[in-house]
Amino acid sequence: MSRTQARQRAEALSALGQTLFSDPRLSASGRLSCSSCHDPAHAFAQSNSRSVQLGGKDMADPGVRAVPSLKYLQAVPQFTEHFFDSEDEADESIDNGPTGGLTWDGRADRGAGQARIPLLSPFEMGNTNAKDVARRALAAGYGSPLAAIYGRDAVEDPNAVFHGILKALEVYEQAWRTFYPYSSKYDAYLAGKAVLTPTEALGLRLFEDPEKGNCASCHISEPANDGEPPQFTDYGLIAVAAPRNPDIPANADPAYYDLGLCGPLRTDFLGRADYCGLFRTPSLRNVATRKVFFHNGVFHSLKDAVTFYATRDTDPGHWYPKLPDGQIAIYNDLPARYRANINMDPPFGGKPGDEPRLNDKEIDAIVAFLGTLTDGWTNSK
Repeated sequence: MSRTQARQRAEALSALGQTLFSDPRLSASGRLSCSSCHDPAHAFAQSNSRSVQLGGKDMADPGVRAVPSLKYLQAVPQFTEHFFDSEDEADESIDNGPTGGLTWDGRADRGAGQARIPLLSPFEMGNTNAKDVARRALAAGYGSPLAAIYGRDAVEDPNAVFHGILKALEVYEQAWRTFYPYSSKYDAYLAGKAVLTPTEALGLRLFEDPEKGNCASCHISEPANDGEPPQFTDYGLIAVAAPRNPDIPANADPAYYDLGLCGPLRTDFLGRADYCGLFRTPSLRNVATRKVFFHNGVFHSLKDAVTFYATRDTDPGHWYPKLPDGQIAIYNDLPARYRANINMDPPFGGKPGDEPRLNDKEIDAIVAFLGTLTDGWTNSK
């Protein structure tokens, strides 16, 4: 295949993927598409404030996790248990531990694998198997464009049709102008084309200060050594002990816990106690457009999310419920046997009653800075 042919094929796949992305006919209900939850107008995240979305064959089955944004996933590495990130590629002195993967628990390494999950999830698009997806796609008229790309024989094989759909979605989600345009005010600031307001500049300093916000330790804010713009994530998996969310129906069962890397949705690390409670650090790009925060959607404002980091341990009663005996049920969405995994780096730490590392004015400044990470900024704004 020539370079021109490869480019034309990629363009055809991307165009097909864009169409498939918005087509509810691939779902069992006929009412749910990828864009229903990953709204292009909301940075490819949800457009509503539900902690989890409804799906399934009758659109009445609730999910168990908040919808992640699909933007800025192009550089996420494949999942590895041992990630060494150094200027010297041979330096393996610092093991950053579990890192990478495209989902909250890192179980999909590529866009095709990620697209497979909602298509076959009983509480999302509700297809039983690949044959269901292929049948619905062909009934919706996708046989011709698939045949034009893959050949007529591929359309005769349901598995080939399914994998063709996954590939088309993967290629579409690599369209840089749509999914990683680097068009925020902060990008313009790094390029010397914008000036941060005093509050935004203070927020950036606090964001990067290891003794204050310390946010940049996980949400890296500096360009890479090769000049790549910052992704605002280190791609790692971390336990922050977000409060249990009573709005998730699955949580009505006191025996149910979403433990991230060690299950239950991810199954290859079941029983790995040192991985329980770990979820992947998302990019903070476009975070100010989000309606819910953390893997369980427990918070609905960006200020609450930032304040939680600052006061989780100094004011736990604000975040966690009380037990019948009056004690605070701290870290209540993670069984006690896994709590050694909880991150205690600043701004976490301290004890109830201590002064938090960030005061209200400083929290507001960080929130203001995070607003500079929203795509689509122009000097007129």
